[in-house]
Amino acid sequence: MNTGLGRLPREPADRFTRPLMRFLRIEAVAGIVLLLCTVLAVALANTAWSAQYLAFWELPAGFGFGGFEFSRSLKHWINDALMTLFFFVIALELKRELVLGELREPRMAAFPLMAAVGGMVVPAGVFLWLVDGGPGAGGWGTVMSTDTAFVIGCIALLGARVPHALRLFLLSLAIFDDIGAILVVALGYGEALHWPALALAGAGLAAVAAIARLGIRSIPIYFAIGGGVWLALDASGVHATLAGVILGLMTPARSWVSDRRLHAIFDRVIAYPPGDHWSGDAEARGDLRRAGVAAREALSPIERLELLLHPWVAFTILPLFALANAGVPIVAARFDQGIAVAVIAAFVAGKPVGVLLFAVLAAKLRIAVRPDELPWTLLAAGSLLTGIGFTMAMFIAELAFAPALLDSVKLGILLASVVSAAAGLLALTWLTSAGRPPATP
Repeated sequence: MNTGLGRLPREPADRFTRPLMRFLRIEAVAGIVLLLCTVLAVALANTAWSAQYLAFWELPAGFGFGGFEFSRSLKHWINDALMTLFFFVIALELKRELVLGELREPRMAAFPLMAAVGGMVVPAGVFLWLVDGGPGAGGWGTVMSTDTAFVIGCIALLGARVPHALRLFLLSLAIFDDIGAILVVALGYGEALHWPALALAGAGLAAVAAIARLGIRSIPIYFAIGGGVWLALDASGVHATLAGVILGLMTPARSWVSDRRLHAIFDRVIAYPPGDHWSGDAEARGDLRRAGVAAREALSPIERLELLLHPWVAFTILPLFALANAGVPIVAARFDQGIAVAVIAAFVAGKPVGVLLFAVLAAKLRIAVRPDELPWTLLAAGSLLTGIGFTMAMFIAELAFAPALLDSVKLGILLASVVSAAAGLLALTWLTSAGRPPATP
């Protein structure tokens, strides 16, 4: 009996929407795990074990050979090395959406892109206005990004009441401004440039492009070269996590083996009658090996790497990041009210205002197209969630602020994320509640 006849036929769009749905499901669960780790970090940082807990992340770890030694703190390895994989996965998802997904039309992609630009520029302006040149003004980049996992987790709480168009808009916006934020980190919070190391990183990226053109598809080879690029960028003065963004955007989005070729290769294997063909017959063994390669290469490199890395990033790297960075000792004597208020205002007010303002301008000026299924009222409610800036905000805060201000900034980030999540969820719940008339475009 052919069980395939009991299912609906597959459509071409399934190739694009199913990976997106898988990404959203992982992000939704990851948001819950990230929240638990954040609460645990804050709790431990305010107990009798606070000093030991915070000191643990400063323990040195590294490697060396000959006269060369490379050592960093545990927090540095998490923030700079492991988070490179986070940005790599973010760049993979962005490229997949731009090449294969629903953002492959330039004016459709421009809509969340312009909203992301507004969501970076306006909160940075609000922050600078409130700080008014005082201590911490250089940390304006902290308030620019939206946390993907927490936003998708909030949307997941509302289930099917939230339309797919809003989910895609918020996911795309979060990815765009994560990448924008890492560019700000690379250019604004790096050190003095070391040109020989930068040239070595460029040579590594050129090597990646060259071996891809030659048809080499071994993932370990690319990871080895990518590790060299990371080390070179780390020594160059440019923030090393930029390597993840560049390599992610360089990853091919199309599969090497087409569906027709895959079926033809499998048909050769299936054509063999039952029996022991694979141990002695050289031609049969060759067909079987080709079938194995074809099955692997029928998925594009982007899909294969997302399947491999996304769960590790969502359930290991981001929780570790939260545990290492979210521990804020809440001590009144160390609390700077001014900087905390600036961070909260930038996220809670500046973010949604910037997102909505630039989205409206992009649509009115015909730079971008707003999806018909995404009315302005729903977009405005969803934009409140963009004030959740946890991961990238903590990441940039570690680079941008002096230790005397860092705890106040982190506390502002946490409070802003709570307020933004509550406001966004309440607004979306009210708009999508049963009995309300449907919003008009």
